[in-house]
Amino acid sequence: MASNENKVALVTGASRGIGAAVAERLAKDGFTVVINYSGNAAPAEELAKKIEQAGGKALTAKADVSDAEAVRRMFDAAETAFGGVDVLVNNAGIMMLSSLAEADDANFDRQISVNLKGTFNTLREAAKRLRDGGRVVNFSTSVVGLKLETYGVYAATKAAVETLTAIMAKEMRGRGITVNAIAPGPVATDLFLNGKSDELVARMAKMNPLERLGTPEDIASAVAFLAGPDGGWINGQTLRANGGVI
Repeated sequence: MASNENKVALVTGASRGIGAAVAERLAKDGFTVVINYSGNAAPAEELAKKIEQAGGKALTAKADVSDAEAVRRMFDAAETAFGGVDVLVNNAGIMMLSSLAEADDANFDRQISVNLKGTFNTLREAAKRLRDGGRVVNFSTSVVGLKLETYGVYAATKAAVETLTAIMAKEMRGRGITVNAIAPGPVATDLFLNGKSDELVARMAKMNPLERLGTPEDIASAVAFLAGPDGGWINGQTLRANGGVI
């Protein structure tokens, strides 16, 4: 992709947190952005308005990524509006912490449904519909390497995403499409901060040698690299964007 102009990026779970930062950064870099959300439309619409006021182009698209038919309709909407999709960023995800002994079936099934099946649903559409020369950026987690207690089910879903990433990269042979994953460490978002004491957050912030939590903008910068022209030789990889924690 020599230029991001006239390129379309679909970002899942993009109404808040890391996803919103990614959508805003890609729009700044010249992409037309499809802002996916699954529930409340207001934050997504507000983000689209903010992007357009800054001179960018954005469209909101409601879809639960765990619903294969909803994902197909979302790709249909992007193609109808903009002619196709060039970049897929699989940011949508949930994290429900529990020891393996205490994790119930609903905890397990929900994380599998969104984090793994949701990623699979979008990858399946992208494999057939992404324009040649495109990019796929999936989201893993550095906990796959850290292997922290209570993160077992969540980390397992993301380890599977890393495997899908490497395999899809090979399956896209001949089309100029790269497929990579970002594996953030602790990032100051609601997803990470909810349910944690100030003491625990401070301790985790000190785990990496830069001694701070990541920001959504830190992760958006890494995504922008992989999605843009400078990331074209990176393929089938998982980039640990975590300040050096592992």
